[in-house]
Amino acid sequence: MAQNNPIFLALDLDSADRALELAKSCSPYVGGFKVGPRLGLKYGEDFIARLSELGQVFVDFKFYDIPNTMLSSLRASFAAGASYATIHAQCGLETLKQIRELEQELGSVRPFTVLAVTVLTSYSKSNRPSLWRELSITDQVRLLVEDVKESGLHGVVCSAQEVSKLKEQFPEGFFVTPGIRKPDDAGGDQKRIMGPKEAVDAGSDLLVVGRPIVDAQDPVAAAKAYYETLFGGAE
Repeated sequence: MAQNNPIFLALDLDSADRALELAKSCSPYVGGFKVGPRLGLKYGEDFIARLSELGQVFVDFKFYDIPNTMLSSLRASFAAGASYATIHAQCGLETLKQIRELEQELGSVRPFTVLAVTVLTSYSKSNRPSLWRELSITDQVRLLVEDVKESGLHGVVCSAQEVSKLKEQFPEGFFVTPGIRKPDDAGGDQKRIMGPKEAVDAGSDLLVVGRPIVDAQDPVAAAKAYYETLFGGAE
């Protein structure tokens, strides 16, 4: 596993065996692995535990529910072996404060970071929910980050396009950015995208890369290309 590598590989697959094989083969070039419901619901805690033996695991279920359910879900993610887990920042300041208390409790056992999702990178001005249309996406993200900051949490998930301004607002924040694409990669359903080097320069702390690696003809070569974009040819 590459040390101090901000690239996390999103394992958007249906087979646990294929995901573990890909994680192992790409591990020299990534800093960890992201798992969503596609794998997590199908294979459960055992799969997350097996993956955590290969590196840090980012459980991306984006919990958004009543406080008790969110807290219990985060405990379950931690017990399975997650180092990171996502919630929706829209759960509100009161719930965010409770989650911060839990993060501190679990973090005393081993490193664990809760990541608050702001506005999904698949949203643009034209397709965002109607409830948000009185505000720009930039303003929506900024207001949610204010709640995250006030709660005491530090982890934020947002577009890399928003990071530089948010770093000014929240310099101690830990910013996770999906929608990372090199110029020759297909955008897919991601709208607010940025290159890996540009994202790091903007202030991103952790980059999520999925389909450009997973769907590549040679995923290991694709992972290596992302690595070399940030670190050059040395491994």
